[in-house]
Amino acid sequence: MAGTIKNVALFGATGMTGLVTLPQAVGAGYNVTVLVRDPSRLPPDHKASRVVVGDVLNKEDVKKTLEGQDAAIIILGTGNDLSESERWEPTAFILNSINFRGLLVNLMCPLPTTAFLLGDRGRVPPPLVPITEDHDRMHRLLKESGLDYVAVMPPHIADNHPLTERYTVTENMLKGKVISKYDLGHFFVHCLSTTDWDRKTVGLCGEYS
Repeated sequence: MAGTIKNVALFGATGMTGLVTLPQAVGAGYNVTVLVRDPSRLPPDHKASRVVVGDVLNKEDVKKTLEGQDAAIIILGTGNDLSESERWEPTAFILNSINFRGLLVNLMCPLPTTAFLLGDRGRVPPPLVPITEDHDRMHRLLKESGLDYVAVMPPHIADNHPLTERYTVTENMLKGKVISKYDLGHFFVHCLSTTDWDRKTVGLCGEYS
């Protein structure tokens, strides 16, 4: 995703990965707008250009967040709560709002816990079946949106490994078992300045000592 991208909407800014993606995007020179339910969960020095207080399931809040944006990063995962699926619904809200506004918006969507989408579906543990199906819907929404996107399917996202900027990216394949949240955020920001992965589904992994 390259060209004249300057203004970026970030959905999921207060999650584990979102909190480290925000400063990397700001540090790279982007004007970042975030949609949050609770602004107190943002660091005091967050430096987001605009904070929209609202809900990703509220269409008006989503439209307000997308106002004037050139790209969007969607980081809506399940976290550690495996009962919280239905992540496809807010993704649909965002995509529908983009189409409604007629914007040419670039999208990146991490699909946590979805290494199974790149592998043997028969090996999905029963407790993870609803989440895998949920993320499958997210993936289909991206592919059918007609927009530029990068669908990122990370393995385990670790919060105890550093930013290395050295990780393996493979199309339709996952070669490793872990990626640090910092490297994952780095890749999201990197995709804003390159077309290498446009309209592709990628696996991402790193090696850490």
